[in-house]
Amino acid sequence: MTQDASSQDTFISHLVELRTRLLRAVMAVLVVFVVLFIYPGPSVIYDMLAQPMLASLPEGTRMIATGVITPFMVPIKVTMMAAFVLALPVVLYQAWAFVAPGLYKHEQRLALPLIASSTLLFLLGMAFCYFVVFRTVFHFIANFAPQSITPAPDIEAYLSFVMTMFVAFGVTFEVPIAVILLVKSGLVTVQKLRSVRGYVIVGAFIIAAVVTPPDVLSQFMLALPLCLLFEVGVLVASALKKRELQPDEADGADEVATRND
Repeated sequence: MTQDASSQDTFISHLVELRTRLLRAVMAVLVVFVVLFIYPGPSVIYDMLAQPMLASLPEGTRMIATGVITPFMVPIKVTMMAAFVLALPVVLYQAWAFVAPGLYKHEQRLALPLIASSTLLFLLGMAFCYFVVFRTVFHFIANFAPQSITPAPDIEAYLSFVMTMFVAFGVTFEVPIAVILLVKSGLVTVQKLRSVRGYVIVGAFIIAAVVTPPDVLSQFMLALPLCLLFEVGVLVASALKKRELQPDEADGADEVATRND
């Protein structure tokens, strides 16, 4: 009976801890949202997001809004997305702080490098998508469209497309972290990852075909970084494994020398 009560107390304490971490993460996002809402404002943030599309449209053409409240809701959603991205380090830290007590000390030391590298890579993926992919794909589509068509994209459809692409490229740039964690945890070896390189390449193009628009250019621009980042992850994981083995080899050599003496 006492053991059951102790287990129940532990479960409740975990729920309270989870609630606290979620509230802190949500509060961080809301604080950043309020700041962005005041300055520079939702309309300015949306105009920045829409710039790659506007640059590819014919002179004098604008995007349209077909919904009644769409001109209000879409900038708000964009501002919320920007707030989440800026508050991502806090959100990731709260997630790590929740699981950290159940980890070993050497695993807990990975917290800061993991949070920093994950945030940086996700932002790099979004930046690559915004500055390279959007401008290339939108200009390609605009030049491919017949002269009889005047493109006027709907802002809600544009937001849905942009968010999907941002998430796809942000997650893609997290591949090195995933590879390193798989090797560090012992779930897979570097040799095994190298042996399945061909399957990874095929899988990358399949994922790109599902996530991106049905044009070869955008699919290639997602699949190629995915393959390259997989190779980067394998190289870094291999280097970390060699570094871990060096102290072990040195300890073994010292032990042999001691026995000979």
